[in-house]
Amino acid sequence: MLRIDASVLDYAIIAIYFVVVLGIGFGAKRLLKTDLDFFLSGRSLPAWITGLAFIAANLGALEVLGMAANGAQYGVATVHFYWIGAIPAMVFLGIVMMPFYYGSKVRSVPEWLRRRYNRPTHLFNAISFALATVLISGVNLFALGLVLSLMLGWSISTAIVIAAFIVLAYITLGGLTSAIYNEVLQFFIIMAALVPLVTVALIDVGGIGGLADQIRQSDLGEPGLHAWEGLGIGGDNPLGANWIATVFGLGFVLSFGYWTTNFAEVQRALSANNMSAARRTPLIAAYPKIFIPALVVIPGLVALVTVDDFGSGSSPATEYNNAIPALIAEYLPSGMLGIAVTGLIAAFMAGVAANVSAFNTVVTYDLYQDYIRRDADPAHYIRFGRIATVVGIGISILTAFIAKGYDNIMNYVQLLFSYFNAPLFATFIIGMFWRRATPWGGFAGLVAGTFGAFMTHQLYSRGTIEIASPLAADFWGAIVAFVLDAVVTVVVSLATQPKPVEELRGLVWGMAEGTDVKLSRRDRLWWRNPKVLGAGAIVIVIILNIIFI
Repeated sequence: MLRIDASVLDYAIIAIYFVVVLGIGFGAKRLLKTDLDFFLSGRSLPAWITGLAFIAANLGALEVLGMAANGAQYGVATVHFYWIGAIPAMVFLGIVMMPFYYGSKVRSVPEWLRRRYNRPTHLFNAISFALATVLISGVNLFALGLVLSLMLGWSISTAIVIAAFIVLAYITLGGLTSAIYNEVLQFFIIMAALVPLVTVALIDVGGIGGLADQIRQSDLGEPGLHAWEGLGIGGDNPLGANWIATVFGLGFVLSFGYWTTNFAEVQRALSANNMSAARRTPLIAAYPKIFIPALVVIPGLVALVTVDDFGSGSSPATEYNNAIPALIAEYLPSGMLGIAVTGLIAAFMAGVAANVSAFNTVVTYDLYQDYIRRDADPAHYIRFGRIATVVGIGISILTAFIAKGYDNIMNYVQLLFSYFNAPLFATFIIGMFWRRATPWGGFAGLVAGTFGAFMTHQLYSRGTIEIASPLAADFWGAIVAFVLDAVVTVVVSLATQPKPVEELRGLVWGMAEGTDVKLSRRDRLWWRNPKVLGAGAIVIVIILNIIFI
């Protein structure tokens, strides 16, 4: 068992954290005057705040538990989720796509689809996105319940309800501003929890060299120490995916689909106080993202070589998802236990808050305002947004138990991304760069791509097609979704009527608005230039890929 002997001090640290996040919610409530304040923080936040919130919103169960689980199951190759599966897409978002989002003043990603294509495309995406957010929010709630059940002896249901209530309270009170400032706090708490844990664990196994020696003697063997070795066609590697599935499926389709069209992330950049800050938001986030593998992949590898039968699933304590909880129980003393558990709670709550705040915005603006009540006053939409928050949290509690059937939640989350993000990215990128793409082409492509991902998973899960691993199956599902979406979009577009060119202004490449705004003196500094920031991140990632080839 992973049960820890938590002291009064540990529980006091957890209690103080809950009080602080609620206090931030009450403080943010005083700043709310309009619906834009509630859903997009009034577009008033500085880049360093939105940048840290951008990365913290991603530091949920997917990142902390999921990537540690991947580290234990797949080894060093897990870095692909960062160095080709995140950084290039984050740079692309900051340099290329934020001018379209921020310059056109859209309030959500589905709203861009309505303006670029038509209302059916908008409605389909708004509904599918709302479903995706509560499913992913449920993953974070389940992970939190599981960890607190194993470590503190709480029942899973009790832990889920308590965490859900805290998130519900501070988002309902302060809207996106409360969520973002809490995410900044949560980022530093997560770092305070993981850095000491990784340091102590590495010392115990003899440093990087000692860890590498023990991995060579584990089931992963020598391939578990390399990122690119064995990824050739027909090669053997822990991921079970060749370079085509890894680079195109993960590095292009899933990565760009997630980082450039997932409103839970884009929403943080849209809350920035000007175009320069909006563009720098994902670029600032890219730098800590580059080094996050050291804090989540290494614990997975240490757990693999120090915990008996780890990964066998013979008990909850040996499931891949519990790599970090296992190390916390093993290495940290009283006091540090409280900080570590609080760090996990902060990570999971950040993931829940990011998705629920995106859910209430899309449900309010893209479903309620667009299709039910168009011309209400701002106070009415704030009230409805708070109701949507309650509904989103309630559904998330119910969906939390879907994740229970996966011993590695990353496999489940990547499956969701192949359903919802991969086809959306194809529809989005074609609409942005090809003026001839038509409203009905976009709709048909989006539906076809979603169906393609669903059928790929069904064929794999029923054994009709053979793929080396569940993760590789998700990569191929994303590829099928993207290609099918793109083909159908082009074919239908060539057979239907496009929108007049004047209606595409601010929505397609070469017709962006707001990119020629006058920059302040501070924003003209060379180190604030989005291209410089983006180039620096790409250079670091290239170097790291060479080192860990």
